[in-house]
Amino acid sequence: MTAPAPSGGSSPLRIGGLALIGVGVIAGLVGLGTLATSGGAPGVAAPAATSTAAAPADQPPPAAAPAPTGDAAVPVPSFGPTPTNAIAAPPTTTSAPAPAAGGNDGSFTRAPVRVYNNSTISGLAARAADDFRAAGWPVEQVANYPQGIIPTTTVYYRPGTDEQAAATALGGQFGMRVEPRFEGLTEASPGLIVIVTNNFQGR
Repeated sequence: MTAPAPSGGSSPLRIGGLALIGVGVIAGLVGLGTLATSGGAPGVAAPAATSTAAAPADQPPPAAAPAPTGDAAVPVPSFGPTPTNAIAAPPTTTSAPAPAAGGNDGSFTRAPVRVYNNSTISGLAARAADDFRAAGWPVEQVANYPQGIIPTTTVYYRPGTDEQAAATALGGQFGMRVEPRFEGLTEASPGLIVIVTNNFQGR
């Protein structure tokens, strides 16, 4: 009787099975590594969500509410609802008042003066007019000026006329700013126009 041949064929199968198990283990490790990497991605992406949420901070802030005009303790002038931009703003450059000219040296002619109140102080124009008259200036009119807000007490003159010398003298006597007439006053009658504000000191 012939003895059965030794079963040596099972050894290659065992080796192949072990190889497949090794490949499976390696694939499993690679898969776990991929899962760990993708699992951390949301944590990395989280700052992006924060920067997106912070984006509105780069947008311009909402417009601020308009600041109140004047001190609440001072009575509001009864100028009516005329907007402050109803007239052109006076020039931004400021002419320094010249020293007092004295009024008796003959270097200028005293032009007629009209005085307008643009303050929250009742009767300020009348008080200023009295001061001007006492200093020898002919005051023709005293009234209110409701067409806009003038930043400081100012003497206005017609450019290119002898009113400039008179305005400089008047401004120097009472410490007032001196400026050429702005657009809202160009059509007014000849003479000096004094618009008094809260800072008028008088004499």
